[in-house]
Amino acid sequence: MQNLEQFLFGQFVWGLAIALFVVFVLLSKWVNVLREYERAVVFRLGRVLERPKGPGLVLILWPIDRVVRVSLRTMVEAIPSQDVITRDNVSLKVSAVLYFRVLEPIKAIVEVEQYMPATSQLAQTTLRSVLGMVELDELLTQREKINQRLQEIIDKHAGPWGVKVSMVEVKHVDLPQEMQRAMARQAEAEREKRAKIIHAEGEFTAARQLASAAELMQREPASLQLRYLQTLVEISSGRTSTILFPLPIDLLAPLLRPRPVELQRETPEPPEQRAEGEPPRH
Repeated sequence: MQNLEQFLFGQFVWGLAIALFVVFVLLSKWVNVLREYERAVVFRLGRVLERPKGPGLVLILWPIDRVVRVSLRTMVEAIPSQDVITRDNVSLKVSAVLYFRVLEPIKAIVEVEQYMPATSQLAQTTLRSVLGMVELDELLTQREKINQRLQEIIDKHAGPWGVKVSMVEVKHVDLPQEMQRAMARQAEAEREKRAKIIHAEGEFTAARQLASAAELMQREPASLQLRYLQTLVEISSGRTSTILFPLPIDLLAPLLRPRPVELQRETPEPPEQRAEGEPPRH
């Protein structure tokens, strides 16, 4: 009798232990804790529930329910370098960065098999197609416009998946060596052009100022004499052995005047010399 009681007690202990183990396993499966940025998409007997669960303490009726966790944080996807031919037939390699996040967890799980690879592949194909319709100069100078266009197209196609594309940035444009040298020559020619234009504008301004100064000196003859004296002061201030003799221009004026035509006519012509044996002319 005593052996029977010990046997029954041992069976009771083993049964209690097994029951506690089963309860612990069920509780570990049923009770889930989700972080603030996580949501749980629950499938009950194969059908998805209308609303995702979380965050905090979530009760899952395992094995009836199956749960898929989805992160709502913004994810960064590096788009690998893509071979692109622009509209003006320039071959180059372009890489970009994609920023996106999940807004509707149920669509992200139900509408597409894997939303992260799908969004990455969509971004790669969109990058090649959009850059193939622009020229190289537009790609280099209007990058913000191209980034906005890429973001709109990718967000439009990823919207049915519950994914929101917040930003797309073209990160690097790898140009061929021949194109880099051609662009360097073009930039150098452009700088030379601007330098020549600036030099010509300076010459034009200087000529206009000199013309204005000449008109002023013509109206005021004394200003020319003052300028002459100022020039002498500037020359004499340097350490030089040059000796200057100022000579008034008025003294040279009679010598510079042309002779009148009447005086040239009154001047007698020299007599012509005759050769020996030649008769005199009448």
